[in-house]
Amino acid sequence: MSHQPCAIIGIGQTKHKKRRDDVSLPGLVREAAQRALDDAGMNWSDIDAVVLGKAPDPFEGVMMPELSMADALGAAGKPLMRVHTAGSVGGTTAIVAAHLIENGIHERVLTVAYEKQAEGNAQWGLAGGRSGGMGAGGIFAPWMRSYIQHSGAPEDIGWKVAVKDRKNALKNPYAHLQLKDISIEKVKESPMLWEPIHFLESCPSSDGACAMVLTNEDGAKRAPKPPAWVLATAMRSELGQFPGRDPVRPQAGVECAHILYDSAGITDPRAQIDVAEIYVPFSWYEPMWLEGHDIAGPGEGWQMTESGATEITGDFPVNPSGGVLSSNPIGASGMLRFAEAALQVRGAAGEHQVDDATVALGHAYGGAAQYFSMWIVGASLDAVAQNK
Repeated sequence: MSHQPCAIIGIGQTKHKKRRDDVSLPGLVREAAQRALDDAGMNWSDIDAVVLGKAPDPFEGVMMPELSMADALGAAGKPLMRVHTAGSVGGTTAIVAAHLIENGIHERVLTVAYEKQAEGNAQWGLAGGRSGGMGAGGIFAPWMRSYIQHSGAPEDIGWKVAVKDRKNALKNPYAHLQLKDISIEKVKESPMLWEPIHFLESCPSSDGACAMVLTNEDGAKRAPKPPAWVLATAMRSELGQFPGRDPVRPQAGVECAHILYDSAGITDPRAQIDVAEIYVPFSWYEPMWLEGHDIAGPGEGWQMTESGATEITGDFPVNPSGGVLSSNPIGASGMLRFAEAALQVRGAAGEHQVDDATVALGHAYGGAAQYFSMWIVGASLDAVAQNK
């Protein structure tokens, strides 16, 4: 099959945190999907296929939820595909949907990802449906400590990331956690959850969904609003444990990034990418992934944070939306990063819009830092070339 251009023409988000019964699971995803359709100027009958993603089913205790949600997503009688790759699933789901367009299988695809953590027990789900799980923070904390020791980063880098992302969240009406009085002192003084991570350096638990409408070049030309073009995608994974594995800089993450850059024609990611939405559930993962995906050299990731380069006004803004530190419906978190990157190049990010953003990176990871999904989106099909 020949490769066809793919564009994002509709984006929708939802957040719910009032009560457990504030909205049903089908209602949560339908609300996001309806907003994406409205943004694209489409209705349910225009969609050819639906791709749904979420984290493990034990999180809500609803097995194969794509079956019971088919009607809510207008998928009755249409191809409906489920995707799962741990915490990276939202990004992977978007990539699977893009592949259906790029390979000419469908012309208009609705992709949706969600999590409703109020319905279940995320800690139990993260442990594979077993008691006694240490949680994501317990797994990642030793790796963050290892990064700090080997890079020589000062202890306030994590605090600065937390303050930056939470201040950015105040500009994003869909950010689930908004703390108006955030400060370095408040982060430093918050309880220690998993050393070196304080309470205010950790992501929240959220109920939310994200949806996108993807189409081909002809569909993008007919869209009522500017599209975001998918310039490159990449996915890679590795085992969570094997001799010689480096969980601080996983090889799968390195390969995923370089495959992405090569596909997009990017030779200098820091110079050619205008803004990045990176999956940072714990604050130290900002500098770790900047280095882990070769945006920064060894020991330079924390220096980017310290210098203010990753601020919304810096030369390489990271998570202007507030990131995972401010919104974490786990199954949707990766798609939110992808969708926020697309909003930036569409010029539709509102108060957290980065000036003149034409090339953006969306990133997600999951499992024991073993699953990676990434995409590059642009305001035009030649946006990367123009950024050289």
